[in-house]
Amino acid sequence: MQNAILVGLSRQLALAREMDVIANNIANMNTDGFKADGALFEEYLNSAARGMPDARVSFVRDRATWIDLSTGPIERTGNALDVAINGDGFFAVQTPRGVRYTRNGSFHINAAGQLVTAAGDPVLGDGGPITFQPTDRQISISPDGTVSVREGASITDSQRGRLRIVAIDNPALLQKDGATYFNYVGNAQPTDARNVTVEQGAVEKSNVRAVVEMARMVEVTRSYTQIAAMLQQQSDLSQSAVDKLAEVPT
Repeated sequence: MQNAILVGLSRQLALAREMDVIANNIANMNTDGFKADGALFEEYLNSAARGMPDARVSFVRDRATWIDLSTGPIERTGNALDVAINGDGFFAVQTPRGVRYTRNGSFHINAAGQLVTAAGDPVLGDGGPITFQPTDRQISISPDGTVSVREGASITDSQRGRLRIVAIDNPALLQKDGATYFNYVGNAQPTDARNVTVEQGAVEKSNVRAVVEMARMVEVTRSYTQIAAMLQQQSDLSQSAVDKLAEVPT
């Protein structure tokens, strides 16, 4: 009986973890460049069941979370500083914690004239942060990521750099750092992406599928409730057994 309770509790802990993952996905449904998480669980066999040395009990263990890196829908914004990536690649961003990577191309220009993310971190080009002059106008970003402007009264284009877009050969080495940043924990540095283009005036939205996440939430809630009812039944049986033993004459 105790084994059944312990197995049920292990499943409830796993379901609580999965609910946290689902809730975070739903909370970031409208976050540009957000990638949904999934929960991964595994069977854990205990070598000896409680009170049954020759038996094994199958528990549930929270193994890990995984990142869904599928492309989110591309939304046209018309903003010259919004950029979406077509293909497998990530923008490189300089943060206080080091270089991070993101698919969120909702950029703006800060007071120092640098192209920065919504969090205020400089967007990196091939030669470092991309910086504009106070007289720059008509910002244009070509499909290969080259940033061009018209400077002052000039009628010719001047280049301000090319967006650094990297390819991640092993996505399993990516770790989330915030809502839309990723940290690459591999030994070798990511290489420049090939066969990738960018689209100016558009952003990649979150790849969270609202209907799927809501269905998962309902399923997890039902499972949690069913296990809670089972645990209550086991507890009632234990209490009933104790009460009956107490009634046995000594």
